[in-house]
Amino acid sequence: MARGGSVIDPGLVNELVTARRRNDPLDALTPREREVLAAMAEGYSNAGIARRLYINEGTVEKHVQRIFPKLRIYDTGDDHRRVLAVLAFLDAR
Repeated sequence: MARGGSVIDPGLVNELVTARRRNDPLDALTPREREVLAAMAEGYSNAGIARRLYINEGTVEKHVQRIFPKLRIYDTGDDHRRVLAVLAFLDAR
């Protein structure tokens, strides 16, 4: 500490890391929904996601619509929910 360092209790570090994992909003998503969200974060459209994951666009849209409430992103008319979902995805990483 005299040389400008700091001391952090290893137990506190472990607790913070564990708490982060416990509160991960992505835990509510299915593996496929995570794939769809990851593709959204890469900038793919529904058509692009469908081609990439070998599913049809309607299925992509169903996954996207299920992702929003699981991430507590609701339609307010003022927000772009896809952007908010991608931000949640990036924040959880």
